[in-house]
Amino acid sequence: MPFLQGKDLEYVRGEFEKLPRRVTAVLFVGEGGSGGVFKDLMEEVGAIAPGKFSVRYGTPEEAEEKGIDLFPSFSLEADGEEYGVYFFGAPLGYEFASFLEAVRDVAEGEVELGESIRDELSGLSSPLVISVFVTPTCPYCPLAVRTAHRFAVASPKIRGEMIMASDFPELAKRYEVMAVPTVVINEVVRFEGAIPEEEFAAMVAEAATIQP
Repeated sequence: MPFLQGKDLEYVRGEFEKLPRRVTAVLFVGEGGSGGVFKDLMEEVGAIAPGKFSVRYGTPEEAEEKGIDLFPSFSLEADGEEYGVYFFGAPLGYEFASFLEAVRDVAEGEVELGESIRDELSGLSSPLVISVFVTPTCPYCPLAVRTAHRFAVASPKIRGEMIMASDFPELAKRYEVMAVPTVVINEVVRFEGAIPEEEFAAMVAEAATIQP
């Protein structure tokens, strides 16, 4: 049974048709991995508007180059340009909205942020990874995921990750994820909940000053 039907399907098609550049989801399912629901969802979405959004399977070499060791997962790129936007696990439930917003941001190649936030991000001197642990049924998680991905699009120093906690229970246990969203920045700053972008940017700046 398709994931998207009727009005939902037409909505996604309409959103894709408005993209200013073609976006590609680079899928990684691991050696011998089928991807299951992940693969079915992404291939279905990739067939909706192939001229505007497509999927392809990344190679093991690409996975290594991107530092990907969690499967299934995917990154988004526009016209071959990488923006540090990653999803680990299928973007189901509320996270499908995060996925659509990330596709739009990557297609545009820029996001609108307040001046103070841009100042915080432009001052980063070393790479940072923002990992956001989520569940499909959490209505607040997309806010944190969106912030991580928006910051990644705005700064080449940032990698923003959505991590479906239910798909990676051992990793969730490692970071003591008891509630979602849980945000981990460079493994040195951790907080729970969806917070305003200004506060989030301050957390990012704080993480940049701490040695892992």
